[in-house]
Amino acid sequence: MKQHDAMYIDGSWRPAEGSGTIEVVNPADGQVIATVPAGSAQDVDAAVRAARAALPGWAATAPQERAARLAALRDQLADRAGEIAETVTAELGSPLAFSTRVHAGVPVAVCGSYAELAGTHSFEERIGNSTVLHEPVGVVGAITPWNYPLHQVVAKVAPALAAGCTVVLKPAEDTPLVAQLFAECVDAAGIPAGVFNLVTGLGPVAEHEGVDLVSFTGSTAVGKRIGALAGAAVKRVALELGGKSANVILPGADLPKAVAVGVANVMANSGQTCSAWTRMLVHTDQYDEAVELATAAAAKYVPGEKVGPLVNAAQRDRVRGCIERGIAEGARVVAGGPEAPAGAGYYVAPTVFADVTSEMTLAQEEIFGPVLSILRYEDEDDAVRIANDTVYGLAGAVWAGDDAEAVAFARRLDTGQVDINGGRFNPLAPFGGYKQSGVGRELGPHGLSEYLQTKSLQF
Repeated sequence: MKQHDAMYIDGSWRPAEGSGTIEVVNPADGQVIATVPAGSAQDVDAAVRAARAALPGWAATAPQERAARLAALRDQLADRAGEIAETVTAELGSPLAFSTRVHAGVPVAVCGSYAELAGTHSFEERIGNSTVLHEPVGVVGAITPWNYPLHQVVAKVAPALAAGCTVVLKPAEDTPLVAQLFAECVDAAGIPAGVFNLVTGLGPVAEHEGVDLVSFTGSTAVGKRIGALAGAAVKRVALELGGKSANVILPGADLPKAVAVGVANVMANSGQTCSAWTRMLVHTDQYDEAVELATAAAAKYVPGEKVGPLVNAAQRDRVRGCIERGIAEGARVVAGGPEAPAGAGYYVAPTVFADVTSEMTLAQEEIFGPVLSILRYEDEDDAVRIANDTVYGLAGAVWAGDDAEAVAFARRLDTGQVDINGGRFNPLAPFGGYKQSGVGRELGPHGLSEYLQTKSLQF
């Protein structure tokens, strides 16, 4: 596996200012597979200065040319999809089939969508006697998580570049190798020097005074801290944070399908998905049947085969602690449990809880592991109350006998995105949350708008 003992700054790989390194560990066996530089404040400063120097030229580049560079980047990602999948599997532990389909496949689609939008989006409009210009915000500090390490990079970098912004990327310390591979693709796509810069490690990107917008995906606690720092400097933020999404199954829905898809949604990526439907809400008359179906479905997710490890030992221990707390609070384990599966690696047994109530920790806090809680409700008003009874509002699902019934229910949910009867992923639909799930939106034209600011000319 190729790695760089350097930062990608101003169009070239250059040594880090400091001598520290970060070990990259394969969570499937706990073995160190690589080391990368631990970037410092000096590295961040060099990257921001390069991005600011490149900003006027890139912002002035015709949208059609920016579109062409993004199309070239999409092609690079597609050509190296196999290598991308293998890299994500090595540093995240995701099963190769999932890495190929999701971790490598989705970024190609998202980058392609912004290649098209960059060439078709209207960057100015007439309103009365005014011409309103939509201009790039400036230098973007993109801070990305480890759970979808390339998708989250592309979901930030592609719209920023389409808007005419320049970028400094700080990827998660656990999964930096695919970000280095992405930088190689940027270079091969002919994107000018300084437009994209990569700093690995813990460098203070959010605090740098030369950053105009911070786009962060991660925990709500860190998002609050970044929001406070940005507020003190009066700079913009886009925050995609935690979730505790409800999967509501209404009477009349296809119960076996709804339960099977719901379990699969929670187990995908080892449960390390902010939008996972980790609370399954079932009418009391169908509750016992749903529990039986979920128990049987969870048994198919064999650790090391269909479900991978968690990203590191600390995350594994945290999730197992959440399972133990759920048992202590009175929830009933019907699949899995806190015991570690046999073998090496940071695995957690796919776990399903029954008899969960809304006030339990299992129903309120984001666990970020392969853990499903099943709650019962008495009627639709009760289901709405339970679904909305968290500080989060990122995603969710509704199943009903027909789409109109499901849509009517979904309109009552305080959440940013709802899948109706198993609706397919749409890379153009806005993604983001209500309440403490974040600020702003990613993907599609709404994601592009996050990186634009407006200027009005009256005449």
